[in-house]
Amino acid sequence: MVNAAKVALVGTGMVGATFAYRLIESGLVSELAMTDVDLRRAEGEMMDLNHALPFEHNCQIRAGDYSVLEGAGLVVITAGVAQKPGETRRELVGRNVAIFRQIIPEILRYAPDALLIIATNPVDIMTYVALKLSNLAPGRVIGSGTILDTARFRYLLGNYYKVDPHSVHAYIIGEHGDSEVPVWSTANIGGVTLEEYSRLLGKPFNQAELDGLFEEVRTAAYQIIERKKATYYAIASGLLRLVEAVLRDQATVFSVSVLQSGQYGVEDICLSLPAVIGRGGISHIIQIPLDEQETQKFQDSAQVLKELAAKIF
Repeated sequence: MVNAAKVALVGTGMVGATFAYRLIESGLVSELAMTDVDLRRAEGEMMDLNHALPFEHNCQIRAGDYSVLEGAGLVVITAGVAQKPGETRRELVGRNVAIFRQIIPEILRYAPDALLIIATNPVDIMTYVALKLSNLAPGRVIGSGTILDTARFRYLLGNYYKVDPHSVHAYIIGEHGDSEVPVWSTANIGGVTLEEYSRLLGKPFNQAELDGLFEEVRTAAYQIIERKKATYYAIASGLLRLVEAVLRDQATVFSVSVLQSGQYGVEDICLSLPAVIGRGGISHIIQIPLDEQETQKFQDSAQVLKELAAKIF
């Protein structure tokens, strides 16, 4: 079980800093500890966040070397080299694996019982690396996975059907990357299939248009990075929801990257499926019904990641 009093953050770049602000704004924790290879950057973020506290919930915010993590029950890792315009997430792997080989032992030195949430890209490989380096139970190493892709998917479907995205139930599974898989077969709005909902609106069901929406999801990060150099608001919000589910023991279902143990014939690699998350981390993975094509695409996505992981271990 996680000590809810203290959350730690490793990496205070744009994603980490935005998450830190969202966390103190939420009032979920009484202590936030931050570290970064650029310690002055971490200290600067600490100072700025402390100056926001008169307007927010009270929280003790500290920055320092890895010793500042001591006693943290939950560690969020955003540290790593950022994705450049035109660069794929997979192309980041070598540089960020080297970083993880340094930081994971340090995290475990000061917070050996912590649950880890990984946001560093390529997140599926980095989740797998963190799991291997830490030797923690699989349910205690959670990658942000396709939580953001799923959010983008629901937003675009909601916009297309003119309905609140909270009422859209649809998942992106597999790799957080180019081989990710939209699960059309079970996608629905308020329990009604997309085809039936189209009829309710009096509009033709057009799978080609929906496939175009998925392509927007798949390429969203590239489009945003081209325009503003990085993505951070949406993923920071997703990380906050994961932290909230853990700290409040909500047993919430998110599409996160987790070690597979035979789901759809896939083993020994991390990629995303819906999973139930609470105080102890991931309690179980949900095998949603997939059609034959979706199952094959999920397996293909896993194979892409396995081939990448084989070059590391």
